[in-house]
Order: sequence, then structure tokens, then C-alpha cells
Amino acid sequence: MKPQVVFVLGGPGAGKGTQCAKIVQNFNYIHLSAGDLLREERSREGSEVGQLIDSYIKDGKIVPVEITIKLLKQAMEKIMQQDQEKYNFLIDGFPRNKDNLQGWEKDMEGKADVRFILFFDCSNEVCVNRCLERGKNSGRTDDNRESLEKRIQTYLTSTRPIINQYSKQGKVRTVDASRSVEEVFADVKRILETEG
Repeated sequence: MKPQVVFVLGGPGAGKGTQCAKIVQNFNYIHLSAGDLLREERSREGSEVGQLIDSYIKDGKIVPVEITIKLLKQAMEKIMQQDQEKYNFLIDGFPRNKDNLQGWEKDMEGKADVRFILFFDCSNEVCVNRCLERGKNSGRTDDNRESLEKRIQTYLTSTRPIINQYSKQGKVRTVDASRSVEEVFADVKRILETEG
């Protein structure tokens, strides 16, 4: 069985991680966060790419696609080797730009099926406020206003065109993410029940 993938996209603070956790509790999906995998690799002792990842993250830039895809691929393979029933993956925070998408298509063509994009749509203002709130307790170095402004700019110029491209193929499921966690999840649930 090939991995069945749903890309989860939205601005920083749109609630991707929160909603993915709820999906995992209610549906047979495994959540892989590109950002978490990169942060883990960054702090893993002996990592050949840790410092490189660190400098990209601090600058609010997108990490080179080869690194991210390698980490995603390894994580999916490991999970599927442990349990063959686990082949539905939510990949959160990827693809972030055209380069990511082209890298995915080149490396993963025929190895994984992208079913659709689950897009959490939310105003920049709501995103910034949520991240600043999260930053008080998250310990994340990128949850500060300066990094956030860079991340939102990167999101608007790099990620939105990906969403638009998939939209033309009828592969985007949009959710209004500015509402409460429960209201957003009610929509997510409907989408996943419809998609099967």
C-alpha cells in the first residue's frame, strides 16, 4: 500500500497542529509535521544538517526541500513498517513553496498519493495573535513578532500560490480557521467523512 497523503496548509497559527491532533483522535490518520521533524533533526545530536536547518528556521526561511522530503519519507516508511494498517498521513506545513512541490513530485511520484489539501484559511491578524499567545508557553524560537512577520510574508508569497494551483485541480478543501477549535473541527470532520 502506498502512503495516502493529505497536505495540511495554512498560515502560521491557523491551527494546523491543533486540528491534526483532533483528526488523529477521530480518524485513522498519522500526523507528520514538517516543522516538528525539522526541529527534531535540528536538535538531534550528530545531525549533519542540524545547523543548516537552524539558520533557515531563525531567518523564517524555508529549509531546502531535499532535507524535508527525506525526513518525511523516513517517517512514513518507519510507521508503515511497524504497522501496515497505518498508511493515511496528514502532512502539516508542506509543501511550503513551488520548490517543495517540485521536489515532492520528483522524489515521491508513484511512491505516495496526494488525495487533497486541507487548507485552514485565517486572517494574518488572527494568525499573529495566536502565535504570540502560543509563544508565551511554547518555547518556540520563531513565535515572536519579528519572525512572524517574515513567516507570514513567506507564506503569502510562497505557499498561497501552491494552494491556488491545487485549487485549479479541484484538490483543495478550505476551512474557515478563524473560529473556535470545535467549530473548525466540525467542518474538518464533514470533509473527512465525505472524502472517505
